[in-house]
Amino acid sequence: MDIISIKTAAKEKFQGACRLCPVCNGIVCAGEVPGMGGLGTGAAFRHNVEALADCRLNLRTIHSVKNPDMSCRIFGLELTLPIIAAAIGGIAMNMKGALTEEEYDTAIVSGCRKAGTIGMTGDGPNPAVFSTGMAAIGKEQGWGIPIIKPRETDKIVELAKQAAAAGCPAFGIDIDAAALVNMTNAGQPVGPKTIHELEYIKNRTTIPFIVKGIMTPDDAEACWQAGVDAIVVSNHGGRALDYTPGTAEVLPYIAEAVKGKMTVLVDGGIRSGADVLKMLALGADAVLLGRPLAIAAVGGGADGVDFMINKYRAELSAAMTLTGTAQTNDVPVEILW
Repeated sequence: MDIISIKTAAKEKFQGACRLCPVCNGIVCAGEVPGMGGLGTGAAFRHNVEALADCRLNLRTIHSVKNPDMSCRIFGLELTLPIIAAAIGGIAMNMKGALTEEEYDTAIVSGCRKAGTIGMTGDGPNPAVFSTGMAAIGKEQGWGIPIIKPRETDKIVELAKQAAAAGCPAFGIDIDAAALVNMTNAGQPVGPKTIHELEYIKNRTTIPFIVKGIMTPDDAEACWQAGVDAIVVSNHGGRALDYTPGTAEVLPYIAEAVKGKMTVLVDGGIRSGADVLKMLALGADAVLLGRPLAIAAVGGGADGVDFMINKYRAELSAAMTLTGTAQTNDVPVEILW
């Protein structure tokens, strides 16, 4: 298996839902929601990629770092590198049925475990989206993190308890899906949450609680006040609100507000191991990968996901070596120009 065969197979199965552009920057697929593109003009998707591209690394080779430590401890889990698969649901709608929901979730969850990390599964207007993800996690003895839409609070608690019973190490809500019309049209309304609602969820669940979709320091502080265990700095891959800044632009300010108080994760436009290192230098504890692992899953199944994560692993190791970075849990901002 190689990257060319994965992309060739994925391009055929996507049937135009994703063009497998040489640079995945959201330009060609702008406005294709449903699909793999960014909402509206696609500016938020582009900003994610551009913000990371504007971060430059200092090349340093006079040092003693020869075997960088990429291991990462998150939610009590020992991961071999600070990369987690982001939750993506609605495969039939967004990927033109390139895989079934079951095939996709299995590829992500099992592929991540094979690579020494963990994957997230999604939720959607069809209850089968969540249950299919939970089934894939069950096959791996609870090795997965389900992400729930920002539903009514009692429903979130109910689904979180299912996750805990299945042995999941954590659960989350993607609060950046607060305006999804397809959820409301399906009779499953979603919306923003108050600090009190987040506290309600936290106080009635037993495993770590993640809130994904944080783009401002004050929202990050609100999550901390509510007792949330982790946040994901994310604009939903540019698919929630047009014209938002890139996640790499806002991450340093959010990390300054809550780093050390809670786990800080980030996604958006991460296309290489070097990009992973940039995000760690900007203040993240680990990153989430969405579209790159979707391509890997469609083009190669679980083995494709394993391959792609190991590709990022090799790139991250090289970037750490060439910046003099000894370990991923202590990446100095000084590696950035």
